[in-house]
This record gives sequence, C-alpha cells and structure tokens, in this order.
Amino acid sequence: MDLKTELSSFIASDRILTRPIDRYAYASDASYFRLIPQAVVQPVSIDEILALFRFSQQRGIPMTIRAAGTSLSGQAVSDGILVDISRHWGRVTVEEDGALVRVQPGAIGAFVNTVLKPYGRRIGPDPASIDSCMMGGILANNSSGMCCGVAENAYHTIHSLTIVLPNGLVLNTGEAQAESQLREGAPDIVSGLLDLRRRLIADSELTERVRSRYQMKNTNGYALNALLDYEKPIDILTHLMIGSEGTLGFIAEAVLHTLPNLTYKYTGMLYFKNIQEAADAIAPLRASGVRAAEIMDRASLRTVENLPGAPALLRQLPESTAAILAEYQGASNKDLDTFRRSAKQTIKKLALIHEAEFTEEPGIQADLWKLRKGMLPSVGAMRAPGTYVLSEDLVFPIERLAEAITDLQSHFKDHDYSDAIIFGHARDGNLHFVMSLALNTTSEVMQFKNFMGDVVATVCGKYDGALKGEHGIGRSKSPFLETEWGAAAYAIMHDLKDLFDPRGTLNPGVVINANPNSHVSDIKSLPVIEPEIDKCIECGNCEPLCPSRRLTFTPRQRIVIRREIARQRTAGTDAPLLASLIDDYVYAGMETCAVDGLCASACPVDINTGDLTKRLRAESISTRGEKAALWLSDHFSTVEKALGAGVRLGHFMEQILGADAIISLTRLTEKLTGLNLPKWNPAIPHVPSRLPTTPRSGAAYVYFPSCVSRQMGSPEPHSASLAETLVTIAKRAGIPIWIPEDVNGNCCGMPFGSKGYTAAYKATLHRTLGRFWDWSEGGRLPIVIDTTSCAYTLRNSCDALTPGDHEIWNKLTLLDSIEFVHDVILPRLEIHPISGDVILHPNCSARKLNLQDKLVGIARICAKTVTVPLNLDCCGFAGDRGLLFPELTASATELEATEVNARSYNGYYSSNIPCEMGMSAATGRNYRSIVYLVEAATR
Repeated sequence: MDLKTELSSFIASDRILTRPIDRYAYASDASYFRLIPQAVVQPVSIDEILALFRFSQQRGIPMTIRAAGTSLSGQAVSDGILVDISRHWGRVTVEEDGALVRVQPGAIGAFVNTVLKPYGRRIGPDPASIDSCMMGGILANNSSGMCCGVAENAYHTIHSLTIVLPNGLVLNTGEAQAESQLREGAPDIVSGLLDLRRRLIADSELTERVRSRYQMKNTNGYALNALLDYEKPIDILTHLMIGSEGTLGFIAEAVLHTLPNLTYKYTGMLYFKNIQEAADAIAPLRASGVRAAEIMDRASLRTVENLPGAPALLRQLPESTAAILAEYQGASNKDLDTFRRSAKQTIKKLALIHEAEFTEEPGIQADLWKLRKGMLPSVGAMRAPGTYVLSEDLVFPIERLAEAITDLQSHFKDHDYSDAIIFGHARDGNLHFVMSLALNTTSEVMQFKNFMGDVVATVCGKYDGALKGEHGIGRSKSPFLETEWGAAAYAIMHDLKDLFDPRGTLNPGVVINANPNSHVSDIKSLPVIEPEIDKCIECGNCEPLCPSRRLTFTPRQRIVIRREIARQRTAGTDAPLLASLIDDYVYAGMETCAVDGLCASACPVDINTGDLTKRLRAESISTRGEKAALWLSDHFSTVEKALGAGVRLGHFMEQILGADAIISLTRLTEKLTGLNLPKWNPAIPHVPSRLPTTPRSGAAYVYFPSCVSRQMGSPEPHSASLAETLVTIAKRAGIPIWIPEDVNGNCCGMPFGSKGYTAAYKATLHRTLGRFWDWSEGGRLPIVIDTTSCAYTLRNSCDALTPGDHEIWNKLTLLDSIEFVHDVILPRLEIHPISGDVILHPNCSARKLNLQDKLVGIARICAKTVTVPLNLDCCGFAGDRGLLFPELTASATELEATEVNARSYNGYYSSNIPCEMGMSAATGRNYRSIVYLVEAATR
C-alpha cells in the first residue's frame, strides 16, 4: 500500500499531495537547505493532526508542521511528512475589546495587526517578515524584530495555547481544568517537567546563567526560563511551546495579550565617525526612550546609497562611517513631546559627524526605513548567479557591540566573503550579517564551515553571546547548541525533547541534533535558469499576494520547480521524473498564473514571476499561432464584433437553457476536442447598444472606452453602459470629454501580451499609441481610460515600445478613470451621499498604480460608510483566466467572498470589468464600476 493510500484513510485524498511536482515544490523554505518530503498533507482539524501524530509514530516516518515556510534556518523542511497548515488554519478573533486576540497558526502576522487596528492595538512580535510569516512560525520561533525586544515577544505576551501533544492529548491551557487534564492525560510529562525544574534549580550556577541569558534576546534552544519563571506544569508547558520550533507538539490556537498601537513617531538618521562611536551611542539612546536603534556599518550603507530617495550624503560618507536609524514611538502627541525633548538632550551628547535631522513626516520616515529594510534585498540583487543570500542573527553584550562588529568584519575578510554587511537591532545587542554564499563545491562548503566555526567561537567563546536572537535555531545552528549553552543545559534540553517526543519523529534534527555537520548537509543547489527569476532567494514574501496560492502554486514554488527541472536536466538520470515535472508544470505553473504582478510588490529583489510565465507562454507558441495572433491584431474590429456577438448569444442561450447547461455543454466539448474553452459566466455584463456621441470641438479630455467596456459595458440588459455613465457625470461637472468616432478596433494589447503573443502585443500597442497621438492633438489632451488593467498596461508598456513609440508615449498623459473622477470630476459636483453602506474591491491594477486611496476617497464622499475587505485579494480573473479556469477565480476569491457575504451592502464597486465579473461570480453580488456610485450620488 502506498503512502497516499494509507494517509487517505483519515485525510481526504485531495489534501494529500504526493505527485513529484508537489513534493519538490515544498522541498524548500527560505534557508539554504532542501529536503524532499514523501508527502505534503493539508489537515483541517485537530482530529486530523492527532491521526497524523499516530501514523508518524507507528510508521516511524518523521513529520514536520509548516506554516509560511519563511524560516531562515531550515526548520520548515522535511524528508518525511510535511504538514502544511497555511491554507486551513487562518482564523483570527478579537476578544475583550482588543485586549486579547485569538489566532490560528496559519494567520499572517500583518493580517492579525490589520484586524486589531480599529481597536488601536497590535501584537508584540514585529519580525521583518511580518507581511508574510504566519503566527505558527512567530510562536514556534519566538520571533521578535526591530522594536519588540525581549519584553514584547510571544513568550511574554502569551495568554494561553491550544496544544496537541504527540501522545494524543489536546489541551486548552486557558481553561480552568487544563492543569488537571494535563495531570490525568500526561502524568509522565508532568512529573518530567517538575523533575527538570528541580534539576535546574538545584544547579545554582546554571540557574543564574539561564536567568541572565534571557535578559537578552535568545532563541537558541528550548525556553529553559519557563522552568524558572513558572511553578505549575501547565504554565511551564505553555511557555516551553514558545520557541520550540514544532519539535514538542502542535500549537493549534493561541491567545495573545495585545499592546497599544504606537502611531506617533519621531525618526532620524544619525551618522558617526566609526562603529565604536555609534556603539557608544546605544546606551544613551536606550535611556532616552528610543524604541528602535538600527545600527549599520559602512558596507551596509553602501548597498543602498543609490536607491531612490536615498540622501546624497550617503555617497559622500568616509569609509569608516557608521549610522544609527533611531525612532521614538508613542501613543499620543503628549508622548511625542516628551520624546522630542529627550532626543534633543541626548543628541547633544553624541559624537555626530553630521547634524541630526529628525522627522515626523510619514513619507520621509518610510524612505528612511526603506534604506534599512533594503539592505538584504540589495545584497540579494547583486549576488552572483547560483549563490544564496545568508542572513544570520547574533546577540552580543551591548557594551561590546563595536568590538564584536570588528571581529565579524575580520572573519569576513579572512574567509573571503567580501560583500558581507552588518546591521541590526543595536538597542537589544542583536546584529544581523548578510552575505552572498556559494555552496556548490566541496571547497565552498569547507570555506563556509570554517567561517562558521570562527563565528561560533567568537560569539560563544569570546563574548558569551547568543547564536540566535530571533530567527530560530533550525538545522543551521542546532549543531552548536551545546557549545553555546554548556553540557548541563544541553542535557536538560535533550531530556525535554525525549519527554515530549520519545520516538523522535516530530521535526527531528531541529533544536536537538546529533549531527555536527547538519549546517552543511542537505544543501540545495541554485542552478542558473531564467534571467527573470535567477535573483530569487526563495524567501516566500511573495506568497500571500498570489491568487493561485490556494489552488496550485505560488511564485516561489514556480521558481523552485523551474530550478528542479534545471537540476534534473543537468543530472539526466531520471527521465520519467523530468517528464512528469515538465508536464505538470503547464497547469500548475503556467496556466493558473494570473500574471497580475502583485508578487513583485512584495519581493525583496523585485521579481515579477508573471514575466517568466508570459515568456514561457511565448516560447510555447508556434509560428502559426503567432501569425494568427498578428492577424487578429490587424483585424481587431472583427475580433470585437465577434466578442460582442458571443456575449449576446451567451445571454440568449442562458435565458433558454440556463447557465449550468451552457457550462456542461462547454465541458463536454472540451472532452471531445481536447481544447480548453471559455466557460460561460452569468456575471458577464451585456453588450451596450452603442457608444455615446460626444463632440470633439471644445473637448478637454479624450475618453478611451476599453475594448472590454465597449463590448461588456452594461451591467444589466438595456441599462446605462459604463461609457454612458462616465459621460453623464462628466457633463454634470461641466467637463467636456470626447469619444473618438474611430475608437473601435483599438486595444491596449494586454490580451495578446498576457498570453505570450509578443509580436501581436507590440503591433496592437503601436497602432493604439498612434491613435492616441492623433486624438490627443500631439499629447495636448489627456486620455482617460475606463478599465484600470488597461490603464496599468498602457502606463507600464515602455519596455515593449520602439524608440519612436517611446517618444510618443512620453508625451501622452494617460489617466485611469479613478484619478479622473477623484481629481477632476468630484470637486465640480454637488454630492448627495447615498444613505447605504458600500464595499469596494480595489483591484490589483489599482493597487499597483497606487490608486487605492483615491478609490476609497471617492466612495467616502459618495456613500455613508465604506468597507475594504480585510481579506482583499486579487480576484484571479486575469482577463480570460477566470473564463478558461474558473477554479482559479473561485480559489483566489474564497476568503474575500466569505467576508463580503457575511453581511449585506447597498453597493459593490471596483474599477475593472473583468474583476467585477470575477467578484460578482464569487459572491453572487452585482459588482460594478465606482463610476455608477458617483452617478447615483450626484443626481
């Protein structure tokens, strides 16, 4: 009996992934390790987790529970059963008016803060990856960040946990009977914990060492402080689970104490002659109340000195310079007044080489933090192909920071890591170094091993510091646990692991690891593949924004599989495996990619995986197919008419047969022909009867109704079309707009470009820009575009233009309808807000154009209340993807649709007809353009 068959006896088979492509897609986390799981399982309940524990122990197959997989130390990979909780464990509930928050481990940290924001609260942990990492990892690693320090981490802000132990016991530690349940259900664990506590307390030297080491950041090993801080086994257990990296049990739910959201900030960059003088400033800055003090050596400043918005001063700094980004944070202006005075007095005492300039302007503050946060990406972008980005995490006594930095810089030089940089949370003595790392040859592995040997000796021997302050121990540091803690402490940690997991099947090799070379074992290679994605560091930051993440693959997984295909081609030893990966990638990697580009907005090295998908699609197109696309481009008026005829026929047949019957007929035709055909969608708008007639004389703007609005621009039969409605409100505002008589047959080219028909895309774009030039009178008149995805395409088409077209494009003013309505029309209208509540879907193109705030602004002026879903996502409709692969839209909209349908609204609005179709289909609600809301509020 194969593994999937055995697992399917207690978990639905569609949530057991054993195809090679799925197993390899999950073989990587954000570290340099790679282990290929035997199966990836996606449980939905505690009962299924319990069954997995039993199965793992009975079969002796190791089991690793993984949330976001943003782990930097290799604790989220497995060669056994990988349990993916990212899809079905995301519930967040606010309690006690925001004082507490109940979270499941698959909830993203930033989403939890978004839910808490209306209450003026936040969670304590603030890892740099909070926009992508999940609560399971935050809790399991005891993550912190720039401001969290020690006092606000998960250990100190945990209220209670729901824990599933490997022996089958399930405990909610917040319940009154939890203590008795633990004693009855796991008497061996209770006695073992109490014995270990007595053992630790009996060793006075070790007791003092544990207490002192947890005064600083330290995530290396189990939380031995729990044995000292608490007497009751249930409290010890609760806090031991924090930072245990999934090796002692499963955290099914957590309740955290929340903290005030400190929204008042005072931020400045301080420059010092050298690292010693910068380090000397940390103590007085701490005393003054600074919340963040990010130290940066000259090498790190050099990596960001050419970024947009970087002060010119950075390029002029001497080689010995160091800097501190300091920020004070408060809950009120009164707090900020105190900090201003404190900062002023403190700065006078510091040896600065340039006058300190503090700011309260959010935009400038954001620019300063972009410099600090851009350091890792900069190293990642500049590294040689085939190398990793290593981001390490060390803690030193604050008073010896300068000396420690100097020692680290010496190690970089001695071992020839010339691009290494140092920065970090100096307020807590927590330093990070980032460098490119090659591990492709035996000599490169030995180079790294020797380097780490020197680093460990320096951190543990010379400074008695911590090898991990916030990243988690994982496979990268577990071999050095005893070196840092000593034999007695290590023995207690070893016994803790045996107490909870005597069979050693739960995330083995993490925390406790008998292999002294685990930090240089199971290394993943990074073959050079495609230029669009070679810079990928597999961090996973892109994943929360990907519309296909709950259906097939994320951008990271697409890249991981492209690399695996390259490995297999090079090895040439397993032809069936290679063929399987290539065949399955077509659907999982290419066909269900929405190419919306949102991944690039979260990627630290600016990778748009959609660009890869479009190129791969282009490479799969035959010469005949490209010629056909060019013919369609040249005869686009015919294409438009055919589209309109198809929409009319679809609505006619729907009235006769019903939508389900049409879809069934389409599916049958697909089976018979082997073709993938568009499926009818009842949310498809109707074809407008005609475009409005508008005079050219006196026009202040050219209005370009997109091809989709020309053929699907009426939400209901015989209703006012989008073009008619936009013309109506412009007329009310006294703004003359003109729709050219020859507008039909012109298109932004996106339908061709997104499918990889590059020549047809460029030809269409060339023709349309020529029309724009004529209509706009050589660029004099701005052009308004009523479909945001088209506006985005046109405004970001420069790479596809000829030099002549580029010159035209530079002189054109292209406006999306959102900014036209917000900036031009609304100020000239008398508004009568509708009395109801409306909900918006700011589509991905609007977000990429930074128009979300204007869309919300329009709605706030025109309606009583406005809601933007917390679970806002790309709808995945992606032009025709939602018709060809409706399962993509259904999956992409699942969370948002559930939130939208939790109550009723008086209007549902967006700014892109395909997205409105997708959201209408997903919710059963009638989404339409924001232009209709403006028309209703200005009658």
